[in-house]
Amino acid sequence: MPSGKKTSMFASAFCTCVSSFVVICVVLATPHWVSSEVRFSRTGSNVTVSLKYGLFRGTCEQFVDAGLQVSQITFQVADALSRTSSRSLNVATIVVLVLALLSSLLSSGFTCTNAVSNPYQTFLGPIGVYTWNSVCGILILIAMILFPVNVEGNSLSKELAHRCSTSLQDHIGSKHSYGYSYWIMLLVVFLNFASLTIIYFYDHARYSKKKEQERPIENAPKDVILF
Repeated sequence: MPSGKKTSMFASAFCTCVSSFVVICVVLATPHWVSSEVRFSRTGSNVTVSLKYGLFRGTCEQFVDAGLQVSQITFQVADALSRTSSRSLNVATIVVLVLALLSSLLSSGFTCTNAVSNPYQTFLGPIGVYTWNSVCGILILIAMILFPVNVEGNSLSKELAHRCSTSLQDHIGSKHSYGYSYWIMLLVVFLNFASLTIIYFYDHARYSKKKEQERPIENAPKDVILF
């Protein structure tokens, strides 16, 4: 059985890993990644398309000239994408987040295993926790880069705006605001860092204790030698 200190520290790391897993699930499930206002001109009027979308679904509304609003439309992002580049980056972002989800799940399993037992395999110990938490954090950062690249570089909002109306003509401009579904990915990175920090302190304390026990006998106190 593991010591009480090891159990408590790995249990704390387990909580952070599970929290990371839950947050990634929220990120994938919610459509509040970005809000965009895309302005177009057409014969006799200007149109502003307001979009809110995530990786899988979104909503859009049209506002014509003095605020005349067309009914809200819900759409599937994959169905609305026609260009290969924007579709590929959207799929790549989803795949990266799914891999991050699996990494977080593995990290949760490793921390739980160490909290209740002392595994013989080295990789199942702190090294495994370091590995999977680091992988998860790196994948989250990659996802945070890929999505803005798709929005800004591939004019994703402009492409999706055509889902609301087929009569849009000249593109005038776009404004983007990233929502909580995007920014809470920073919380995942923080949770992974917290888990790594907890395990580092445990590993450092264990190493220091081991070195203390390996001191030569001449460095021991005299009363210990006499005993």
